[in-house]
Formats: sequence, structure tokens, C-alpha cells
Amino acid sequence: MKTTFTHNNSTFQVDLTAGHDISIPLVAGPNRLAAWYVPPIEIEPVRADGWVGSVEEGGSVNFRSIKFNPHGHGTHTECLGHITKEFHSVNQLFTDFHCVALLHTVTLTEAPEQLPVMQQGDLMIDAHQIPDGKLPPALILRTRPNDSSKRTKVYNDTNPPYLSLKAALKLVSGGVKHLVMDLPSVDREVDGGELQSHRAFWGLPDNPRKDATITELAFIDDTIEDGIYLMNLQTAPFENDASPSRPVLFKAHAV
Repeated sequence: MKTTFTHNNSTFQVDLTAGHDISIPLVAGPNRLAAWYVPPIEIEPVRADGWVGSVEEGGSVNFRSIKFNPHGHGTHTECLGHITKEFHSVNQLFTDFHCVALLHTVTLTEAPEQLPVMQQGDLMIDAHQIPDGKLPPALILRTRPNDSSKRTKVYNDTNPPYLSLKAALKLVSGGVKHLVMDLPSVDREVDGGELQSHRAFWGLPDNPRKDATITELAFIDDTIEDGIYLMNLQTAPFENDASPSRPVLFKAHAV
């Protein structure tokens, strides 16, 4: 099944049967992907009045409860409600689940010591690594080095790479509404609560961008080429500032 779309006065075609799922699944147990000091995901059968929700243990059906944190376990999409006093739900945000996206690979750079919040030796994505000019509605940033360890990495106390304030501002000026990254956060792990890149991307406090999202902890395999895609971004229907999500990319070919 194929479809076409127009972007920047050019027409592209995509094969809707050839999607690339760039999400990382939520898996129970230790030694799985985690950030922000959350404990491992728990998936356990319900037990009540001698009944167990496990066919393996003699129950009639599998009936499990799941305990997880959307920000710390697996790929997730968040809205500005992540950092506002007012409640905003990512589930209420989407009216269109498809958008044109640019996949862009960057090599992490060392942060200048003099910049606020950053410290010498930090790794980051800086403004000069963001493409210039008008950008598609979605930008997917794949960072190098890039290997499958990102699927199971425990980021606690590792000071992961992040996005510089200038880079966040450049995304806004370039028209990016949906940012997808393979990192745990656009801000430094410990920054004193400043959250500069979050605030800049969402236009807080003066120009809130209620329709903008940040998707973190994705994984973009090296077999997926840089370039223009049609992205389908689906979130689980939780009424919360963030939800597990599944971004799927469909390669666009000029016609």
C-alpha cells in the first residue's frame, strides 16, 4: 500500500507496508532500559481469593498488572504538562497522527565550559548540528556512537548527553513541533531544576506551545538512512503528561 504527500513543493511517495518502528519496548526485570532512578518494570499476575491470573500457574487466563514509569522506562512522548503547574495531557494533544519528519544523525560534541548549566566534559547536541532554515514538523535526532546497548542501558548517574539551549531555540525557530531523540532527556541529568531546553522548546513561560511534543529514549538502527520520512506517532491513551509511544517511520521517495 502506497501513498503520496507534498513537502516544500516536492512530491514524495511512501510504502505504508515498510515502516521502521523506532520505539524501545517496556520489558520487566532487571538490566533493562531505565533512567531517572526508577525501579525495574513489574509485570505480575493478579492473585485474589485463591485465583491467579497465570495459565502457567493454573489460572484460566493470563491477567497481569503492570507497574512502570513512562518517563523512565522505554520510548515515551511528553507534552508541556511535564513541567507546568497546570495539567496538560499528551493524550488530548494529537489531532493528526502523521507528519513529515527529517531523520538527522549527529555526532555528540563536548560542551563549552562557560555555558550555564553545562560543565566541561559534558556531551551534547549543539545548535550548529541542527540543520539550518525551515525544518519539517518533526525532527528525529540519532546520536553517535549508536549501538544496540541503547536498548537496555541504565542511565542513572551517567550524566547522559543532552540538548543545548541554543539548539532547542533553533528547533523552535525552524518550526519543529515534534522532536524525537535517542537520549533520556533534552536537559542535563542534574541541572538544579532549570530545564532550559524543555522550557525553550515548549516556549515557556511566555509563548507556550501546547501542540509540541518531545519523544525520548527511541532507538534508530543504523540500517535506517537519514532523510525525509512520513512519521506515524502513536501514544498509549493515558491522561498524563507523558505516555509510552511508538514512532514508526516510512521512507519517503521523491516522485
